[in-house]
Amino acid sequence: MIKNIIYQQLEERNVLLSRDYIQRQDVPAKSELLTTGRIKLITGPRRAGKSVFSLQLLRNENFAYLNFDDDQLLKHFDEDAVIQSLNEIYPDYKYLLLDEIQNLPDWELWVNKLNRRGSNLVITGSNARLLSGEMATSLTGRYVQIEVFPFSFAEVLRFQKISLPDRQVLIPAEMGNILNHLNNFLLSGGFPEIVLNPSIADNYLSALFDSVLLKDIMRRFRIRQPRQLFDLSNYLLANCTNPYSFNQLKTGLNFNSVATVQKFTGYLTETYLFVILTRYAVKVKTQQKAPGKFYIIDNGFIKARSFRISPNYGSQLENAVFTELLRRHYKPGLDLFYYLTRNDREVDFLCRKGHVVEQLIQVCYDISTPKTLKREVDALVEASDEVSCKNLILITWDKEEELEQKESVIKLIPAWKWLIRAERLRD
Repeated sequence: MIKNIIYQQLEERNVLLSRDYIQRQDVPAKSELLTTGRIKLITGPRRAGKSVFSLQLLRNENFAYLNFDDDQLLKHFDEDAVIQSLNEIYPDYKYLLLDEIQNLPDWELWVNKLNRRGSNLVITGSNARLLSGEMATSLTGRYVQIEVFPFSFAEVLRFQKISLPDRQVLIPAEMGNILNHLNNFLLSGGFPEIVLNPSIADNYLSALFDSVLLKDIMRRFRIRQPRQLFDLSNYLLANCTNPYSFNQLKTGLNFNSVATVQKFTGYLTETYLFVILTRYAVKVKTQQKAPGKFYIIDNGFIKARSFRISPNYGSQLENAVFTELLRRHYKPGLDLFYYLTRNDREVDFLCRKGHVVEQLIQVCYDISTPKTLKREVDALVEASDEVSCKNLILITWDKEEELEQKESVIKLIPAWKWLIRAERLRD
């Protein structure tokens, strides 16, 4: 029985490999991780393309495949029979891909055993079951994590077969086309299913949002106040990019305690639905006490679930820049923060490399009024003096120039141009 199931999954694997997929930017860089003996754990939001990413990673390799989203495999699973069948069906396989492994009871024990016996493993799974302390506790020091996010703007352009000319200046028609695609990206986001089928965006993303809340959080953690979780998630979504303390959320949403708010926001971030950005401060205690800024993992959720009459393009552009920084492997709380100057001027993103602040990034959709431009520039200049950083960037909708302010030079970069740059793609 097991042998027949694995043969059927071989056919499934070959069908999946025969399809054309949008090539992910990280695949070439991450393929180097295959040589390590550590477990490759593919993590990320639901429906972001973790399984496809793993197939792209292994496409040119001799690998065996087990999909634990198969009821028959789970029903008849037997360790010895599985290993024997794998070696018979995939002779001399180099890698073993375990898809949706969390569905297998006590999977940690089996994975540990395979790892000790020398199997080179690639694992994908539902983030709520794999991305918590369970994985860290079970496989401490024996795995490397590869994060997969929804498509970037550059990947969406590649799918749309939009190639940019080599020249620096685009003609108006070209610029209009690029900005139209960027506008759609800010509103609909980059989940693979939406890139392929834009017309289903709102219904699909609203259902996906509910699915994460219901299946990955409520069911798993046995939430007894589901209304509060929905209220919190909808509130954060409607006000994403704004800073809030846990105490403010407790008061504003009538929670019984700050501890409950902290617990619920922990669930929302563990499942990659939201990400919290902390404020940069020299003292850790100051950093921990400061309000955190909440970002959604994909812009499409905002439009799909928002009660706004019209889009807040400023907030949505800032959210898109933040998720792009995640793709460039900045880690919130480690080398990515927001910053507040001594005069309470806010800079959206402070990026560090080691102990050195490498860049300050301000995001402003519309700088057409002198007052707005002055506000953004003053914040960058003041922060530059305080943290000793001269790499100052102001990301705008379509303006490009350099501004000299005192001893600083601020680079105004159009959002489309900044988003397609493959900067800092490091491990």
